[in-house]
Amino acid sequence: MCLIVFAWQPQSPTVLRLASNRDEFHARPCAALGEWPDAPGVFAGRDLQSGGTWLGVTAQGRFAALTNIRDLTQKAGRSRGALTAGYLLGDDPAPAYLDQIMRDAAEHAGFNLLLGDRHQLWHFNSQEGRPRQLQSGIYGLSNANLDTPWPKLLRARSALSERIDAEDEALLELLADRHQPADHLLPDTGVGLEMERLLSTAFIVGETYGTRASTVLNLGSDGRWTITERSFGPHGAVLGEVALRG
Repeated sequence: MCLIVFAWQPQSPTVLRLASNRDEFHARPCAALGEWPDAPGVFAGRDLQSGGTWLGVTAQGRFAALTNIRDLTQKAGRSRGALTAGYLLGDDPAPAYLDQIMRDAAEHAGFNLLLGDRHQLWHFNSQEGRPRQLQSGIYGLSNANLDTPWPKLLRARSALSERIDAEDEALLELLADRHQPADHLLPDTGVGLEMERLLSTAFIVGETYGTRASTVLNLGSDGRWTITERSFGPHGAVLGEVALRG
């Protein structure tokens, strides 16, 4: 998952509105959003190579989301998708779960993890190493730390703030944004200018790599939720859409 913008409003009837794009190689096998056959009550897409997920919710309203940290110096490690899956499959509160994974965080390449339920929301950046409980606000995550001001994050976060009460389709539209920032605004993460350009749009279009799924999650203060995922293939071709509620 490479872009997440979300509004956390603990005093609102809708405590969470989250919009996210998952970017990945198109050749990596995955299953679309659905209830996991081997874990009833878990609703998420699934990485069929390693078994984890980038974003999901449970029947009880627990949710988890993940982004990778772009860092060429890091080595590949254990699957980061297992971190989100572990929270969704368990019942530990987010702080207790984060205490567990902090001990093993170095076994994974860099990641950001969002965990929570209708009562609380936590963020953990593996390079920073300290869990943080989030207060009411509008936030963004890409492939650096929380609210790192990359152009696509700023643009998507601003769009969310303008559409906070809009229908889900409006949030899917903000995720479909292909606006190309000027070169001088791009971060320098060591991947070279051509790759920075490719990765700089909210919706990434490519033959071998690009946005694979756009997801909107809403969680109410009563624990009820809705989740919609739109799937894509090479060159941004729409493959399908799934909408669930709990």
